[in-house]
Amino acid sequence: MTEDGVNGLSLAEVARRLGVQPPSLYKYFPSLLAIYDALFLEGQRQHLEAMRAGMRGASPGLNALTAGLEASGRWLLANRAVGELLFWRPVPSFHPSPEAFAVSVEMVELQRGALADAVAKGELGPAANEESAIYLVSTMIAGVLSQAFANEPDLPWGEGRFTPMFATLMRLLPAAFQTDE
Repeated sequence: MTEDGVNGLSLAEVARRLGVQPPSLYKYFPSLLAIYDALFLEGQRQHLEAMRAGMRGASPGLNALTAGLEASGRWLLANRAVGELLFWRPVPSFHPSPEAFAVSVEMVELQRGALADAVAKGELGPAANEESAIYLVSTMIAGVLSQAFANEPDLPWGEGRFTPMFATLMRLLPAAFQTDE
């Protein structure tokens, strides 16, 4: 997928690289979409763990959210092909199974928890507990990563024009969800 794009994956190529005949793959995966689903599930698990690991050492609230999202960005840049499958859906006919998608829901809940902690600490106003806060945070990180993928795909997090902008965007979050004070 890294070489030919996510949508360029084929059972024949997978079989060739494994040194088996394509029908042999059907013992493990009934279709190409099942391979995408397995990749989605494993990618989401690894991504969630990267986000959790990034949040572990940070204080609850905005620091944890920023650290988790930065860890997410680092992981996605290091795993671009799987990252595209997880967040950009380059295969129009692929829809993750409920089991695979459940890990994505868990990731969103982790972010919601960090936003709730930020509200409790007075770092963000109560509107940060609404669904729109998750949409804004998602748009911020996806925007940074989309620009990095498209324009500077070989640069690590923190280098170039786009990923360094993430810290600035996170500093703007309190203006979007002001406290009542």
